[in-house]
Amino acid sequence: MNLLMCPVCHEALKLTERTWRCENNHSYDVAKQGYVNLHVVQHKHSKNPGDTPESVQARRAFLSAGHYAPLQQAVVNIIRDLRIENLLDIGCGEGYYTNAMQAEVLQCVGVDIAKNAVQVAAKLNKDVTWVVGTGATLPVLDQSIDLCTSLFSPIPKDEILRVLKPEGHLMVVTPAPEHLYAMREALFEEVKPHEPNKFVEQLTAAFELVSEQVVKAEMVLPQQDLKNLIAMTPYAYKVKAERREALEQKDQFALTAQYQIYLFKKK
Repeated sequence: MNLLMCPVCHEALKLTERTWRCENNHSYDVAKQGYVNLHVVQHKHSKNPGDTPESVQARRAFLSAGHYAPLQQAVVNIIRDLRIENLLDIGCGEGYYTNAMQAEVLQCVGVDIAKNAVQVAAKLNKDVTWVVGTGATLPVLDQSIDLCTSLFSPIPKDEILRVLKPEGHLMVVTPAPEHLYAMREALFEEVKPHEPNKFVEQLTAAFELVSEQVVKAEMVLPQQDLKNLIAMTPYAYKVKAERREALEQKDQFALTAQYQIYLFKKK
């Protein structure tokens, strides 16, 4: 079953050879890397939205080293227990989590606003439908999705409600209170715990909270992995240069990753 929607007229897209086309003859070619760009010009607010190429490469290198594998496995276990047919990963980035999710479903769509991230992701797994698109207009059909996932990504609530089936689920992964606390202490003068509960408060009107869990992972990072972690986070451009340089000079650094996973069901 096709899931993709034309971002211009919102009709269903059909794939013929290497072109997605709707009944109004809007067409979108599959790039040689294997993704389709459904982020049309009229929806763009900048020329190259989303993560920078440097951030994407840093994330790919860091995640490939396995430091966030406990989170990846926890997410896969939840999807396996749901026994669903399809999912939409919102903000899929370079595809680390989406790649693992795909094995648990019949159809998997990964969407991200950053074209350079999707280009990298598309090389990972040809069985995922990789899409450059925006959460403001998710590029999938109404009530077509069993599970939307948002891992450290925006949560376009109204669009998620549109694309989810009546009994559909939403999985949100966000930093738990103590996530990367030691690193943030080294980078900033004042550090506040993360507040994951704000997502629950934002979503309770439209979603029922089914389950929640915290996953912890202790890490001792060698210097290059530490540099990659800093580069892939928003801290990279918020921190003073001298503090970042001082931390990056350490041969290794011990810290704890702490993730909050919420599973919601559409009311």
